[in-house]
Amino acid sequence: MSDVRELLGRAAEHAGQPVISTEGVYAKAARVRWRRRATVAAAAFAVVTAGAVAVPGLTAQPKEEQASVAAPAEPAGNSGRAKKLVELLPKGVGSVEQVSLAVIIKHATRQQAKEHPVGPLDGQYAVRRDGGVGYLVIGAMSGEQVRKKSGGFEPADNICKPATGPRPTDCVREELPDGRVLTIWSDSMNYDGTPKWGFELVGRLTMKDGGLLAVRDSTGFRADTSQGPLLKNTPLTRAQLRTLMLSPELLPKK
Repeated sequence: MSDVRELLGRAAEHAGQPVISTEGVYAKAARVRWRRRATVAAAAFAVVTAGAVAVPGLTAQPKEEQASVAAPAEPAGNSGRAKKLVELLPKGVGSVEQVSLAVIIKHATRQQAKEHPVGPLDGQYAVRRDGGVGYLVIGAMSGEQVRKKSGGFEPADNICKPATGPRPTDCVREELPDGRVLTIWSDSMNYDGTPKWGFELVGRLTMKDGGLLAVRDSTGFRADTSQGPLLKNTPLTRAQLRTLMLSPELLPKK
């Protein structure tokens, strides 16, 4: 499970000393040895985000780098990854804005928050709906990156049935006709740390060459610096998350 969180946390790992480290937030889960062995094939997504973040506000991100559009309305006059993502999202999701979790979580500077995306839509996106704020975090890794992150361990074949340790909640593994494997599960995010994250869905698509696409579908978090209350439900339903993860637009170009 740690591989997904590491992936989603990758965007912030160059941001210097965090107020609350990703490792601290997931320390409780990280103590379970089986998670390391399951890295790429094991259960939990790293939100291209870091798991623990304090969200000061969007003004911390350079205005010219923000892309805010409403889904699924036609985002006339907007550009960037947020606009492209909105085109893939279903009606009623809410407004979608690309944010920097390195800035939000670790108060990084623009230079420190520089991203190194692998996939065309890799990034962190705030989703606003009915007064609440949730997050979609998308991140891809090449097979080589996955092997390095896993410390040389072979990925677990089935995240839903780990050799040791707890089974992810509501875990569903789907073998696709082309050889890829899609796994989606639920996470209550009941971990020690600040801020306190709300319920989320986690998805991981494993490629035949060992590459990985991970998405974190989060209801948001509670903290003094939060951008708004938790969403009542995750930005995407489980079915909608599955559809998004199978969109070729999210995959790195070969």
